[in-house]
This record gives sequence, structure tokens and C-alpha cells, in this order.
Amino acid sequence: MPTRRPRKTYLPAGCIIAPPVLLALVALTAYLIVPLLARNAYGPAAGALGQVQVFQYSLKLLWYDGLLTLPADPYGPEQVFRVEPGQGARQVAANLQTAGLVRDGAAFATYLVYSGLDTLIQSGEFTLSPALTAMQIAVRLQDATPAQVTFVVLPGWRLEEIAASLPTSGLAISPESFLAKAKNPPDRFDFLPPGVSAEGFLLPGSYQLPRNASVDDLLSTLMNQFALSLTPDMRKAFSSQGLDVFQAVTLASIIQREAVQVEEQPAIASVFYNRLSAGMKLETDPTIQYAIGVDGLWWKVPLSLEDLQVNSPYNTYLNPGLPPGPISNPALSAIQAVAYPAQTPYYFFRARCDGSGLHNFSETFDEHLLNACP
Repeated sequence: MPTRRPRKTYLPAGCIIAPPVLLALVALTAYLIVPLLARNAYGPAAGALGQVQVFQYSLKLLWYDGLLTLPADPYGPEQVFRVEPGQGARQVAANLQTAGLVRDGAAFATYLVYSGLDTLIQSGEFTLSPALTAMQIAVRLQDATPAQVTFVVLPGWRLEEIAASLPTSGLAISPESFLAKAKNPPDRFDFLPPGVSAEGFLLPGSYQLPRNASVDDLLSTLMNQFALSLTPDMRKAFSSQGLDVFQAVTLASIIQREAVQVEEQPAIASVFYNRLSAGMKLETDPTIQYAIGVDGLWWKVPLSLEDLQVNSPYNTYLNPGLPPGPISNPALSAIQAVAYPAQTPYYFFRARCDGSGLHNFSETFDEHLLNACP
């Protein structure tokens, strides 16, 4: 009986059946290589992810590739993007895609989870550009600190009070460096006599400044705003009152500290003009407060009889005329009150007893005494 030969199986040319061991080897190689490739391209994976998750997210990132590494619009303008409190990574990613800031929201969300940045997104407003890559935008979203700082100078602040506000302002300017510069300001302003400080010429208001602004930037901004606010008509008005700009600001700085209510500034200006014209001393408390002010108590209230005798050129109870210079930084309204004072017969004023911040005005000293609180 003839021996039966085994039947041959014929397969299409080029078809190879890989043994299970080979398939396992290929899978293991991919399992090891894919995370390495992703790490090289996108940085390390978040430590909170397991090995399987690292592989899955790495594979997705390699698939997305250019969606994360190329900007959505290389020439796109910056825009303000807001992240609301409680918004998750996927919602933020979708909003970024809608705003045209990233190419693909799903790719961006995948990168956030892979890198662990999904848990670090802050709420707030961000200035973002479609010229940034998705990876760069992801980093920006970790810091809601604005590039611009709002710096506020309140009316009536003296230099030391402005300096004291700097540590909490967001500006990297020390109080010491500010005071050193403010006491020796730039000499390019014609209204500032040589050798005097910037006291009085740092116009109060709200200013937008770069977070990295220098002390020179800050001083220039404040003094430039004063210069812009000083119109030719105001200069003429000062001159008609017999004052130069420096003297006018000195008087305005006193009015700023005396007037609680802005609407009374022109009337208080008229009182001081009347006293100066009559050869009377100004006898105004803020000048004493300025002379004796110390850290933590720049404007002492009430003043004692001993305070009124302080030996200082700023003591307007002892010295006639204006003090040597401004005692505070007055608002534009106080400066305008000096330029355009009210026309009154008054030589005295005293705070009302009703807590309104308003004053009673009088022509004679006897009337002034009658306005004292009981």
C-alpha cells in the first residue's frame, strides 16, 4: 500500500503568518517605544497616570502630532480669553478651539491630561494669541497673573504713602528705590524747579503699567500725566493769581488735604487767597501734619498745641506765605480750584459738626469761633 504524503497548503504570495510570540514581541516593543517617542516630543507624562494610560495618551498625542506643535494662525492677533471658575479641561479646550486659538480641542485636552496640566488650569483672564502652539497656550493657562498691573495713586497721598502701596501693587519696585528716585526726579519738566522732589506732581489716578515696569517708568508715567493735564489756560490762570506752577501745586496740595468734599475746593481756595492777600498766615493743619508725619502716622489727628509750635519751614502757623513745596499729591480738581477759585469774602472755615465732611465759612474770627462744635 503506497505511503500517503501530507497535503500541502498553498497561500497567496507574500502572506506570512506571524507566530504568537512574534506578535507579543511587537506589541511589547510598541508599548515601550510609543511612550518614549511621546516623551521626547511632548515632555514627561503626569505621574498620576498608570502605565496603560501613559501608553494610550502617548499614542493619541503621536496621532495628533501637528495639531499640537503648530500654531492655529501664525499671524493671528492677541485676544482676551476667559476661563470661568469650575470649568474642566475639555470645556476649556473646546472654548479655545471655538475662539480660534488652538487647531483641535480634543488634541489640546489630550495633551492637558497627558502632561497633568489639566488640574493646574486657573480661572481668570488670559491674553493669548493663535500664533502660539497649543503646548505654549497650555503653559500660559497655568498663570492667571495679568501682564498689566493697575496702579492707583489716591488724591492727597504723600510720597511715602505711594511707596508703601508698592509691595502689594504687583509691580517689582521697592519702596526704597521709589523714594530715592522720587526725591531726585528727572529734570525734563519745566514746572519742576531744580533740586526739589516729585512731591505734588505725581497725579493721582488709576494707571495701567506693565508688571515689569521700572521705577523710572512709574515716575515718568505719573509725571507725564500731570504734564498732559496742565493746560495753557491753567498756566495763565495761575499767573493771573500771581503764582507759578510750583506755587500753584503747593497750594493745591494743601487744599486737597483740607477739603473732604470736592465741591468745596474752590471755596477753600478762595479763603487761602484772601488770607495771602491780607498778609495773614495760612495757619493750616495739613502743613503741620506733613512736617511731623512719621511712618504709620503720616497725618496726625488731632494736633496738640506743642505740634503747632514745631520748628519747620512747613509750619504755616509760624511762617507767612506758602510752605517750601507741596505737602501731598493733589488731584486735578484741587489744581483747577487754584486756577479758578470761587470769589468769596471768607477768611476762615471750620468743619461742621454733623460728620458730613463739609465746612462752615466765615468772614471774621468771632464768627469762626461761633462755628466751633459744642
